[in-house]
Amino acid sequence: MNVLVPSSGGNSVRAEVVRDGQVPPVRYPGEHNRIRALWPREPTDRLRGWLVTLVLTLLAGVVRFWRLDHATDEGTPIFDEKHYVPQAWQMLRNGGFEDNPGYELVAHPPVGKQLIAVGEWLFGYTPWGWRVSAALAGTLMVLLIIRITRRMTRSTLLGALAGILLICDGLSHVQSRVGMLDVFHALFVLAAFGCLLVDRDRIRARMTLVVTEHRVDDSVFGPRLGFRWWRFGAGVLLGLACGVKWSGIYYVAAFVLLSLVWDALARRTAGVRRPWLGALLRDAVPAFGSLVVLALGVYFSTWAGWYASETATDRHAASVAEDVGFGFLPDMFRSLLYYHLNVLDFHVHLVTGDDPHPWESKPWAWPMGMRPMLYYYESGLPGCGQGDCVQAAMLLGTPALWWLALPVAGWAVWRAVAGTDWRYATVLVGYCAGYLPWFTNLDRQMYYFYATPLAPFLVLGIVLVLGEVLGPASASVERRRTGMLAVALYVGLVVANFVWLWPILNGFPITEARWQAELWLPSWR
Repeated sequence: MNVLVPSSGGNSVRAEVVRDGQVPPVRYPGEHNRIRALWPREPTDRLRGWLVTLVLTLLAGVVRFWRLDHATDEGTPIFDEKHYVPQAWQMLRNGGFEDNPGYELVAHPPVGKQLIAVGEWLFGYTPWGWRVSAALAGTLMVLLIIRITRRMTRSTLLGALAGILLICDGLSHVQSRVGMLDVFHALFVLAAFGCLLVDRDRIRARMTLVVTEHRVDDSVFGPRLGFRWWRFGAGVLLGLACGVKWSGIYYVAAFVLLSLVWDALARRTAGVRRPWLGALLRDAVPAFGSLVVLALGVYFSTWAGWYASETATDRHAASVAEDVGFGFLPDMFRSLLYYHLNVLDFHVHLVTGDDPHPWESKPWAWPMGMRPMLYYYESGLPGCGQGDCVQAAMLLGTPALWWLALPVAGWAVWRAVAGTDWRYATVLVGYCAGYLPWFTNLDRQMYYFYATPLAPFLVLGIVLVLGEVLGPASASVERRRTGMLAVALYVGLVVANFVWLWPILNGFPITEARWQAELWLPSWR
């Protein structure tokens, strides 16, 4: 393995290339700017970085798991838990898949329900059982956002701020405490995004080595970059994201393009004469293989329980249905196709209609959380110091975060275009991949929980802005202190907002007056 450690001095660059334990010093004058632009610098406080990450992840775990079994419908699942929790329980007795073909409301692939089933296997058919996997997923998302932000900004402080903001996001919090699918989808998408970021750094390090060895001009297309394990990992995670919800396919398309653009920019920075054509000829096929073909293979492998089952929904549809088609395929795959077509038909015809769901919302309401969802509500209960208390669990993004979505998006577009800041452009790609596709069919029933994968990218965008408010390390002491004060006040506002919303995010008893005070906008009612 080669490890390159460049350092600058005057107009030259000293690069130490480690090969087989040898560390020969090599000097290449004239390559200073390229190496400085390519080399992925990382913070030097690795120990502190991991300590901060683990402490905040532990805090996230406490917040996500606190009284996890609270808020049930007389001990039974609430809202859409009523679909996925019993389906997960069916999987435990059927080898990994639903076995109730008369139910037929099986609208999503198996991975999310299998993860819920793991919790039910550990803790039984109880609120802890059907929610523990979601709480763990929500906790891991905090760990990931800290490390991802730290890698993007090269700042442990900003990584910590990202972790705090995601902990205090009401949408992420509630979805981490219910037995639904969206938090698993968001976890796999965020993890795939993180893998691609590491891959970007690894490739730029390889290109730095090519520059120091003066091999850039060996081909007008640049070098071949070899096998890329982190991109391979991203493909696996994207396949799992699709195995939770089909909307993962939008991230597959977005991340393929993102990876190729990064490759082309790395080649251009290294001085390759035809960087875009080089990325197309030398990187496109491997990227397609890792992020599309592999993801597709992982997706179909998640149906292993369905393949092995004899009683899973539509498992033998090809033997009895007349309209399956594709007679050249084995019956098992024709039955799987029939199943997928049924699910597709379900989604196509899941429209708003003349009698919309009372908590339905369209995507234009999501960025600022204008139409939250009431998952659970009971009144006339004790527990708040009065005889008539309210318990309500509402899916609501913390306004101090979500109400900044549009201004932050506008600033990100400006910085990505005018300032050519790749970080803002990257955040926009992740955010838009989970948001814009929903505008293609506005007749479809839609709900605010579809915005769950957007939350980490919203946090990333806000933290990038906070980094600019904080100011560069080279700024004056007064500038940095003023920036730190502004950042601290904003983060404190988010925390305070989350604390205020705490009772209605978790369904804890409050008075009727407090419940009315929590409903800030008419659209929240």
